[in-house]
Amino acid sequence: MSTKKILAALSPEQALKDLKKGHERFKNHEHITRDFMQEVQDTVDTQYPFAIILGCIDSRVPVEILFDQGIGDLFVTRVAGNFENDDILASMEYACEVTGSKLIVVLGHESCGAVKAACDDVQIGHITGLLDRIKPAIAQTKIKGEISSKNAQCINDVAKTNVKLTIDRIRLKSTILNKLEQKRQIKIVGAYYSLSDGVVEFMNTKEQK
Repeated sequence: MSTKKILAALSPEQALKDLKKGHERFKNHEHITRDFMQEVQDTVDTQYPFAIILGCIDSRVPVEILFDQGIGDLFVTRVAGNFENDDILASMEYACEVTGSKLIVVLGHESCGAVKAACDDVQIGHITGLLDRIKPAIAQTKIKGEISSKNAQCINDVAKTNVKLTIDRIRLKSTILNKLEQKRQIKIVGAYYSLSDGVVEFMNTKEQK
């Protein structure tokens, strides 16, 4: 569990290293033994998470478990297709500007159901509008074969493009986060989780200049 002083001294680069170390523990079955009830008590009055993760709602992508983090370590916001909207941007601004989190991670994943539905042009209630937020990634992905949920490579390539476009829009839409990144006070990175082997790959997304 972090404190205000520890978080203030933490660099964005170290925050990313810490997250990666947590994932290595997950992969190697070396999870930290935690007293969760003690962590509950320790975080009753304060919280200083070092990162905020934007992930998909998929139940197979349990963020805190994948990065071996405890109560109070991460802010996590989730929506099908892991894209930003005004409420998520506000949550990120709160995490970074108000609380002092040093890292934003947009986490996509293999075989994403929302991406599949977008590629199949599904039209169902409110889902239709949600999928419209993902479809720009289809247009900007070089796709081999048909655009369909049956084309696994298509789905995974579009999911990775969606992560990159989401990061671009975060920088474009949020003046607060953009300035924090330009000042090197935060990092914004993309990542992709493989359901088949449990590995998170951090993507080479373009850094803000």
